[in-house]
This record gives sequence, structure tokens and C-alpha cells, in this order.
Amino acid sequence: MALEGKRTFVGFGFGPIQGGLFLYEAFWSGNFRRLVVGEVMAEVVRAVRAAGGRFAVNIAHTYRVEVAEVGPLEIEDPAVEADRARLIEAVAAADELATAVPSVQFYVSPGPGSIHRILAEGLRRKAAAPGPRAVVYAAENHSHAAEILEEAVLGEVPLAEQGAVRARVRFLNTVIAKMSGVVTEPESIAAQHLARISPQVPRAFLVEGFNRILISRIHFEDSPSDPFYQRGITVFEEKPDLLPFEEAKFYSLNAIHALAAYVGMVRGVRRIAELRSIPDVFAFLRAAFIEESGETMIRRYAGVHPLFTPEGYGAYADDFLARMTSPWLGDTVERVGRDVERKLGWDDRLVATIRAARQEGVVARRYAFGVAAALATLDRSILEKEIPLGERLTRLWKTVSPGGSEQDAVIALVEEGAPRLRQWHASGFQNLENLFQLTT
Repeated sequence: MALEGKRTFVGFGFGPIQGGLFLYEAFWSGNFRRLVVGEVMAEVVRAVRAAGGRFAVNIAHTYRVEVAEVGPLEIEDPAVEADRARLIEAVAAADELATAVPSVQFYVSPGPGSIHRILAEGLRRKAAAPGPRAVVYAAENHSHAAEILEEAVLGEVPLAEQGAVRARVRFLNTVIAKMSGVVTEPESIAAQHLARISPQVPRAFLVEGFNRILISRIHFEDSPSDPFYQRGITVFEEKPDLLPFEEAKFYSLNAIHALAAYVGMVRGVRRIAELRSIPDVFAFLRAAFIEESGETMIRRYAGVHPLFTPEGYGAYADDFLARMTSPWLGDTVERVGRDVERKLGWDDRLVATIRAARQEGVVARRYAFGVAAALATLDRSILEKEIPLGERLTRLWKTVSPGGSEQDAVIALVEEGAPRLRQWHASGFQNLENLFQLTT
């Protein structure tokens, strides 16, 4: 397939979400003439250029993995002056853009190659020309990513020009419930018959086929000379209020994924897919999803959408658990559970879910068990003997210093989960969900 259409897409960050979602969907939509991406890894830029601007992405479907080629695209290194100049010009010409970097903290960095500076200069030129209206998809896992990015970008735009820039662009939040990763081990690439990103890149993009992505509703003021904006990536679904769906993803999908990883690590499995064949663990994960995450979200957002009903959340749980444990996705517990201390943060997936549940009158005992399991991956002695966990958690939370009754309640629930963890370990991992059915 050759690039067609008339539109220009620009991405920042060349990872599996950028490559396997935004660039992939833009390419296969047939609506884009030009694909451009900024990437800070110079060796990847050189390798993709050497491959004629083409790259491969492996897409895990229900019963197989499909290899798709995307391109040609223009790949630029923001640290190189000539590349940066081309990126800025591409932003000025772009109709759709996306940031897909590790976190919102990567929006701003020292030097002229920072994402926020390149966007600011390109959007200033777009406003002055004027160039086409554009949207920027903020794909980072943060409920206010778009607002953070917009504030950073506009901070680089002179006050007198900000109104004109605002008239040409909308920054959009996203809910991306698409699992993805980079496979780096040569043996895994060979065993799964994956295509490498390009011949000179010893890594592979592996993403699931799921593409039901939610975005903020787009609204530009109409005028006779500039008709209503139309997206080229048409598969995304706009929502007038994205927050309920963002919270459903974070407190359910992200939380369950982490819970599965830490329980899996303690249980001694290597891949997330193995958990489907352990009935008591799978029942435990499903109960956490429906009875703790689901009940919390239903109490908070009942009436907003059919998702927030027992039937809707049950289907949501079963769909995600089936996708999460797909053998074709091949996710390891180590990859999903990496960066344990960050994922035990006060505002991160496990502890934040316990807190959200508490706000709605739900006791998230299984997630508290998951916090204890996560701590045990850092110190295996927690599985063998009674060790107070509160001090360890407090150290992890010291930068936010929550204190007070809420912190005490979370710690108490985790301390309640620790004996269950030791009991499960001592029993040789017998019937995990039964430990909760007998006490709840």
C-alpha cells in the first residue's frame, strides 16, 4: 500500500504505541500523504532510514500474529538541527499529531529539541500561515496529559500569538486500552516468529489488535472559510466526557495488569498468559476486576454509560482478561511488573485503586493483597515471616506525604493482606480466591 490522501501526521516518540497504533492507523486509513516521527534514539533513526523509512509491527490477534509493514515515513532526531527544522515544518503542516513518550514528564526537556518547544514553534508557524487545523493526541497514561502538554506548549508561545495558536489546534486526552510492548530478547523474537522493527534494529514491536481508542470530543468554532474539522484517523471514538472512561481504564485495566504481574511473580510463572491455566488465580483476578474495581466505578458513574452497570462491567472484565492472557501477546510478568516502586506510588494503579474504592465504600482487599505481593517481589522474606509493611510504603510515598487517616487505612488493609500472602505461599499456592471467599 502506498501513502495516499492529502493529510500529514506527526508523531513524537517511536515506540510500540506510536508505531503500532498511531502510525499504523494513519497509514492504513489511506487518508495521509505524509507520515513524520521524531525519535531521540539516533541508532533507530539511522536504521529506519536505511530501511527506506519502513518498519514492521507484529499484531497479536485472537489466533495468530500478523506482521504489517508501515511506511515510508520520515524519521527525524530532534537533537540534530536539520532534523529538528524539518520536524518544526512538519508540525506547521500537520493535520494530526500524537505524543507517545514514557510519561508526561518527557514533554519538557532541556535544549531546543524538547517536544514542547518543537510543537510551539511549529504551531506558531501554522497560525501565521495559516496552516491546517490540527489535533494533538496525548497518549501518555495520565488523565490530564493534554492539559499538561497544552500548558507547556503555550508557555513557549508569545502572549500576543496565543489566541491564534489556540484557534488552530486542539489537545486531546486519550484512553488507550491497547496492550503493547517491545520484545528485546533474541530467543523470544525467534520463538514467536516476530519481525524486527527493521533489519538493523534488534527489537520487535508487538501490539494487540485491539483499536477501540477513546479521545476527547473535538470542537472548533466553525466559519464559512474554514469548515468543521474532520479526523483522518477515523477509528477513534470521541467522548464528551472522557474522565469516567479514563478512570475505568486506570482503576481496572492498569490495576489488574499490575495485580496479575505481582501475583504471577510470587506464584513463579513467567508469562501473563499462564495465569489463565491456574483457575484459582484467574478467579481471583476476575473477582478483583468485578467486585472491587467494577463496584467502585459503578457506584461512581452509574447512569453515565452502559459500561457502568453489573452487566457492562462483567463484559468489560471478561474481554480484557481474555486479551491480557492471550498466548499470542506473550507478555512476561517481569515486563508488566517492572518499576515496582513507581507502581506502588500513592497515586499509581494499585494504591490509587484501593483509595478510589474506599471513597465509594468498597473494600479492595485483593488489591491490598497485590500491594503486599509487589513488596514481596522486592524482599522475598516478606513471604516467610511477619514484617511490618507500613514503614516501607510510607518511604515510597514520602514525596506526596499523604499522612492522616487515609494513609493509615490503606496501610492497615495492606497489613491485613500480608498474612493471606504468607498463608498462600506456605500452602504451596493452594486456592487463592478461596482465601477471600472465606473472609469477605
